[in-house]
Amino acid sequence: MLVSGLLALALGITALSLPVPYVVESPGPTFNTLGEDKGKPVISVTGHEAFPAKGNLDLTTVYVDGGPNGPVSVFEAFSGWLDGNKAVYPEELIFPKGVTKEQSQQEGAVAMETSQENAVAAALRELNIGFGQKMEVASLPEGSASKGLLQGGDILVSINDKPITALGVVQAELAAGNGTPVTVVVDRGGSMVSATITPAKTSAGRFVLGVILQYKFTFPFEVKISLDKVGGPSAGMMFALGIVDTVTPGDLTGGKHIAGTGTITPDGAVGPIGGIAQKMLGARSGGATLFLAPAANCDDVLGHIPDGLQVVKVETLDGARKAVELAASGADTSGLPVCTSN
Repeated sequence: MLVSGLLALALGITALSLPVPYVVESPGPTFNTLGEDKGKPVISVTGHEAFPAKGNLDLTTVYVDGGPNGPVSVFEAFSGWLDGNKAVYPEELIFPKGVTKEQSQQEGAVAMETSQENAVAAALRELNIGFGQKMEVASLPEGSASKGLLQGGDILVSINDKPITALGVVQAELAAGNGTPVTVVVDRGGSMVSATITPAKTSAGRFVLGVILQYKFTFPFEVKISLDKVGGPSAGMMFALGIVDTVTPGDLTGGKHIAGTGTITPDGAVGPIGGIAQKMLGARSGGATLFLAPAANCDDVLGHIPDGLQVVKVETLDGARKAVELAASGADTSGLPVCTSN
């Protein structure tokens, strides 16, 4: 019986240590976009006057265990389910099947770099500072409607004689055409090339050219963002707010401790992110009293707001800036937009 008991105990311990296909998310550290990271300013500006700012505009992060970052055990997954500060998800909901740690890190780094460029563009647009913006064909996926007509490196110039100044111009023209062929003019190595393309219809009912696009910017001054070992696109909005504060006189925050999260487009639209419950916990632990959350994340915000944290829903950089300015003024912030259940 003693031997049987020891064997059962050993088997139980072994079972608890076995890897399972789950991912555990927990609150990560916060970084003040107005401060420093490892002795260097998170945001530095060259070629334009910069103004030291007080207060905090914290970006928030999440620790992710499991998937390509290394397997979690049955015990770790079960502990995560019991811990109200953590979230446990099936691995396939967070990472593509078969992705390696190196691939995941590379994708995160690219997403971070893109978010930083978008943040600079959004901040300059918010401040009415002009800059150059073009849309370039990055690649054509398999089965693209533009195969043989467009190619990587093409700069989009116009669609049906309408200048392409942003992705929205292309989307609007394709929607208006309802699948009819469109004439697209591109700059290919300095030569103007015209192509007639019949858009493809997606499963969601949208018409697309079937190309992966990327923005190419020419900024009037340099903005450098230095942040180590943080990847992904979710800091875009907070970077943009930090840039706005850095290149304008005074303190946007009025010395207040504000945190937030959300992707950003060059046009200033704020988009959803993952792990917002853990990010709100991390923000409150870091000292924030006001949190800016993407409106698209409201379903995940409700029921997870920590005590002492006011959460304001935002859809645009302009809306986020106005919320911060109101808080900085010391005025009543109870009237700011909040997440509500439908």
